[in-house]
Amino acid sequence: MSDILLSVEGLAATYNYVIRAVNEVSFAVRRGEIVALLGANGAGKSTTLQAISGLLPARRGQRAAGRIAFEDRDIASASPAKLVRSGIVPVLEGRHCFLSLTVEENLITGAIGREAKSRMIRTDLEEIYELFPRLKDHRRSISGLTSGGEQQMTAIGRALMSRPRLLVLDEPSMGLAPLVVEGIFRALKRLNRERGLSILVAEQNSTVALRFSDHAVVLENGHSVLSGASVALRNRDDIKALYLGGSLQTDSTKKVLTHAVA
Repeated sequence: MSDILLSVEGLAATYNYVIRAVNEVSFAVRRGEIVALLGANGAGKSTTLQAISGLLPARRGQRAAGRIAFEDRDIASASPAKLVRSGIVPVLEGRHCFLSLTVEENLITGAIGREAKSRMIRTDLEEIYELFPRLKDHRRSISGLTSGGEQQMTAIGRALMSRPRLLVLDEPSMGLAPLVVEGIFRALKRLNRERGLSILVAEQNSTVALRFSDHAVVLENGHSVLSGASVALRNRDDIKALYLGGSLQTDSTKKVLTHAVA
């Protein structure tokens, strides 16, 4: 069995068949690792995750080229529901919750697709509450009345109730206080370490993403331009330049452009 869980090769995607948002993105996610997809706003991170999760058509998007494989099976044309059943579970940008439901009701919806029995649901709920104690304190609260951090924890918890094999997160830190972000990433790292959960996370916050991930892929203008071990990328000047609005396309970085996570 290959240790590559997810493989993205030469991905290109458009919106309304005209606007090219992603052009030549390649990387891989190995079993049991956290991979961070980094880049400035508009670099193509969300489009890439939507293509992997089968959500592009819902945004009037189309895969124009490339291959997406999960355990060596081509999934580029699979429906979002089929992908969730196979183990690819996304958490969309924006802390999407059912705002009129309680926190616990939101969490339970994540188990519906796998037809879990009540005993299994209760066990999984307790695991979520251990991971995010604040959710246990607010389990009877209406989700729309909880804080932004609690809504993000609810969205992640609901995804975990589906028992994913690959958790796909889009900008989990957006709009949250640093301490809340730290807590969320520590919880994700704990899941990865204790359960071997593979995680693909798109982030603009390169500092926290590089601290908690194993590998990272940098996107610029819809291209994957740099990849490698996160520990080796943390102090690179070209990474810093990207987040200050510069370009990675310099003579020094052209020599180290890679096509996939090594």
